[in-house]
Amino acid sequence: MADRVISETKRGPLINQTAGKSKVDDFADDRRLSRLERAHIAFIRRSLKPGLLDGAIRWCQRRLGATWIHYCTRHLLHFRGLGRLPAFEPEQSYVVVSNHRSFFDMYVITAQLVRRGLRHRIFFPVRSDFFYDTLSGFFVNGVMSFFAMYPPIFRQRQRASLNVASLAEITRLLRAGGCFVGLHPEGTRNKGPDPYTFLSPQRGVGRVIFDARVPVLPVFINGLINNLQRQVTSNFDRTGKPIIVVFGEPLDLTNLWEQGRGPNTDRMVADAVMQAIGRLGEEERRIRAALES
Repeated sequence: MADRVISETKRGPLINQTAGKSKVDDFADDRRLSRLERAHIAFIRRSLKPGLLDGAIRWCQRRLGATWIHYCTRHLLHFRGLGRLPAFEPEQSYVVVSNHRSFFDMYVITAQLVRRGLRHRIFFPVRSDFFYDTLSGFFVNGVMSFFAMYPPIFRQRQRASLNVASLAEITRLLRAGGCFVGLHPEGTRNKGPDPYTFLSPQRGVGRVIFDARVPVLPVFINGLINNLQRQVTSNFDRTGKPIIVVFGEPLDLTNLWEQGRGPNTDRMVADAVMQAIGRLGEEERRIRAALES
């Protein structure tokens, strides 16, 4: 959802060209991954280098992805807090954190941010099964998000150690600059009946935010369902539930940076962003009550 090609002369490509192999480099060649998974990861990592492929993906994310998402939801959408958003500097990376009720939460959030001027290459981590271990998943990633669903997160216990490399990849992209990453602190969709009650935040999200040290934008979203056809149909016939998105101001986490690196700090950072999302949830609850009264 951005078409600006990164200038290698200004800050280097998103792919680090330093000598030697890092944990991130090893990630693309790890033999615990299937051949298809390695190929998918390698393709996306190649696309991060400045050039025609990176430029084409940025253009598609911005011009095509954001447009169809907007038109398929616009009759149901209600936004609050847009004035709290910063001006998106092209060389600065950003993290958006939100609650997770639907498969499409981050699509709707990022589409609106693109319409507000975001011109960055966009990523949001996704579960590896289906999206990375099947050809259909590769196709869906390309067509639905223009390869924004990256890097993969591994839920199988025997491959959980691969998530260390996934988190390092996210952090590296953010540190490189000009990158926008969407994270769900809950780690998975919250399927409970109450949209204002959350799952425990995952410490890995706190680790990424602590290590990257980039602006963090909290968001609460409510009203989307998990059936794409019904969601789109209910937009056009205007029978769907209101989709309310509340943006918060960038979080000030300075006091947590002073705590020093460690698991406890990671947990405190994750808790802090989840609490910020919760406050926006209470704001959304009041807005919804007024809309539905």
